Amino acid sequence: MIGRRRGSRTNPEQRTSPLVALETPPSAGVLSCRVLDPVNEPVRHAEFVLNDITGRTVMSGGLDPFGSFVITVPAGEYRLAVSAEGYTPYRTTTTVVENTLASLGDVTLQVAQPPELPTPGDWEVEPAHTSIGFTARHVGLARIHGRFNSFAGAVRITDPVERSAMHVVIDAASIDTGVRMRDDHLRSADFLDVAAFPTLEFYSERFVHKGGTRWAVTGALTLHGVTRTVVLDTEYLGLGNGMEGEVRAACRATTELHRDDFTVSWQTMLARGIAVVGSSIRVQLDVQLVRKG
Repeated sequence: MIGRRRGSRTNPEQRTSPLVALETPPSAGVLSCRVLDPVNEPVRHAEFVLNDITGRTVMSGGLDPFGSFVITVPAGEYRLAVSAEGYTPYRTTTTVVENTLASLGDVTLQVAQPPELPTPGDWEVEPAHTSIGFTARHVGLARIHGRFNSFAGAVRITDPVERSAMHVVIDAASIDTGVRMRDDHLRSADFLDVAAFPTLEFYSERFVHKGGTRWAVTGALTLHGVTRTVVLDTEYLGLGNGMEGEVRAACRATTELHRDDFTVSWQTMLARGIAVVGSSIRVQLDVQLVRKG
């Protein structure tokens, strides 16, 4: 009976307020939104960025399993951008009022048209606007970033694109992490052994469309005299024209290599049992291709 009496005295407005479970700080309000696809299914992998009127990012992040977000921000005017792979970005402005819920309701993302694919023919990797970089863990803490400065490559685009082929050759001695002593060690027999294995080579003739702008490029990587199958997780960025009117295509790709797979197994341990160099290497590629002829 006591519990019923207490419940009956609850302010009806508090029971129905969307902020009843949220204690907002002074001068703050709540912004919410649910992101759906054209058939009203949640777009769980979407991300949002909220900027203030000066362009400063106030908050960004992903969505919950229902495709929604609920955030508390200072009262004011904001610009919201919602994006997801395979969809056209959504942008809007909204005002958040103190101690009030600003709900955008359901936002429907439209399926984006994929960028135009390269035309069949021979394309060259353009070194001046291409980077082949890598990242490795150092003493279990920091990450060391490096790149290869000398390389050449060609891609033969076919119709369909899935039957295309590519070949890239990298000068092993061109490795560059910004520290000469470390680079000399990486060129030595402990690591790349450039005297015995002067090049790294990648050859592929398997391009698989994963949907939207995503592709998987599977090929054979030869490093340190060992050849292993490698899959490049690739994002195709589309076509454009250079300063002289030449046709260009661009993409980004990543993969992870394990040093032991290529018998690059040199290692030393710190006193506390932590490896000086991590066992895996993250590779990042930013590639521009130029149409020959």
